[in-house]
Amino acid sequence: MTNRLTVVDEIFLRTHRGMGTPIALQGLWRTDDAMELVLLQAIHDRLRTGALGRRVVRARVPGARRAWRPNIQAHPLDHVGSPLPEAAILPWADTLGTDLDPEFGPGWRLSSAPLEDGGTVVALTCSHALADARGLIHAVAAALDELASSADDPHSAPTAGSTSRLITPRQAAMDTDSPVNSCGAPASDWADARTQWSTIIGGTARALRRGVPRPPATGTPSPSRDRAVHSTLLTFDAAEWDTTAAASGGTPNSLFIHLVANILWENGFQRPEIAASLPVDTRDEPRVDNDLAMTEIAMDRSDTPATIRDKARAAYLRRMSSPAGLPEEILQVLPDRWAYALSKGAGERDILCSNIGTLPESLRTVGTHRCDRVAARAIHPGLTDFPRTQLSGYLSRLADTYTLALVSLSGDRETLDAATDRACAAAGLRAAPW
Repeated sequence: MTNRLTVVDEIFLRTHRGMGTPIALQGLWRTDDAMELVLLQAIHDRLRTGALGRRVVRARVPGARRAWRPNIQAHPLDHVGSPLPEAAILPWADTLGTDLDPEFGPGWRLSSAPLEDGGTVVALTCSHALADARGLIHAVAAALDELASSADDPHSAPTAGSTSRLITPRQAAMDTDSPVNSCGAPASDWADARTQWSTIIGGTARALRRGVPRPPATGTPSPSRDRAVHSTLLTFDAAEWDTTAAASGGTPNSLFIHLVANILWENGFQRPEIAASLPVDTRDEPRVDNDLAMTEIAMDRSDTPATIRDKARAAYLRRMSSPAGLPEEILQVLPDRWAYALSKGAGERDILCSNIGTLPESLRTVGTHRCDRVAARAIHPGLTDFPRTQLSGYLSRLADTYTLALVSLSGDRETLDAATDRACAAAGLRAAPW
């Protein structure tokens, strides 16, 4: 596995710089009892030295890709002192995407807060440049597995008082900006640049032989006026969800897409057709990366989970094309603003439906604590210019429960909640708060 950034990594790096929709990924865990700070600090320490502990460095040779460098600097464990009421959990979690910098500083943050009911909520938030949803989950699972198998007592970890500053232990191996490959040997910018330019020149020549490429169709962003970000988390009985999907001739995934589309229509979306972007996990092994591609389908009000199943199956066999038919690697050699202009909005549609899949069983246990409520989603820190996307849905399963995270970029929260209730009722689904 190369240590170089992919085209997708660099797209999310540009969004961090304000070129596109800012995105941070977030995992949320809840326990019914209080979680010890020393346990949380032990998890923090393992994340700091794990796969999330890295940052972006620029290449020294034109055409070579940016690379990942190990980075053990981290934001300290962020803990709220006063217990949060139920209604304050998501507003608190929505604020945790600030000050994440995948290039010049820590790109992730671990946070926790006590709850008024005696439980604890824990949030891991990271820049999308560092990982996609599956990558973030893998990072957490690896940290928890290491904690569980460690012979060391987790209660011997640093106390909460030692986390009041950025953690920057001295390690000589971390003091060079030279990118390293997975074996630890210096990686050659010259070799990477030769490969990149060869791919770009050959691919561009082939594209030009087919005619002058046309810019990609991106759709028109909706006006930002009267738009705001609102979030909600719902849980569903997995057996009931699967039975409902099967009864309609669909799958759990096509029922998910159908539900998100109908929530948007119920929320006042006026057009008769909805375009959905569907992330596709392309990893062949568990790892912390942006290992995904995008595809899309179009739906109208006559679509059912059965017809969406067929559309999605066909869509997963194809991918959204590279910009203007050119090799996608061209985005990595152009100046950032040119690359952004060439690819602006290419993956955005009316809705985003990200099926994260079944979460590892190890996420249910943190030390001696059981976490029966786990959610994964994206948030948009510092969003000012709204994208075309008006509703994003993230579906995950843990044991006998599906969790649906919704992030609305249109309307107000009261409208979203009412629209969700109506769409769930029409689909024959019963939702419960997270």
